[in-house]
Amino acid sequence: MRIYSEPGHASLSLKKNMKLERYFKGLADITRLRMLNLLLHGELCGCDIQYVLEMSQPNVSRHLTYLKNFGLVLDRRDGPRIFYRLADPRSDAPKRLYEYLQQAFKEEAILQEDLRHMKAAIQAGSCTQSQWRPYSALAGSRGETRT
Repeated sequence: MRIYSEPGHASLSLKKNMKLERYFKGLADITRLRMLNLLLHGELCGCDIQYVLEMSQPNVSRHLTYLKNFGLVLDRRDGPRIFYRLADPRSDAPKRLYEYLQQAFKEEAILQEDLRHMKAAIQAGSCTQSQWRPYSALAGSRGETRT
């Protein structure tokens, strides 16, 4: 009796269906963690993220594309601007992941400094046309449908 399958056979099937692995690959970079920290507070324009992280537009865009490809972020275009938000923040696994990250991020000084920087930028009339809404992405406060 065989208790395991051929090498690679089961792993190919598992990899196709393992969303959790994709999420953790997306989280495996400080820049992407910093971006998610900001997006926990709601939808942001790419230029807002660029401003807070003090990074070049191509670098920010590349990391946001990674987050999109890993299933953590969605985007929408509004004229010349692209806005980013958390993907499926209310479905079960991502919701629990985001809630955990929200708590873990509170213990990281650089992430807290990013939030202070973003709050000040929004209050000063930054690109985003919204108000500072702490953790609004998790509350489901927006009435729009997420695609």
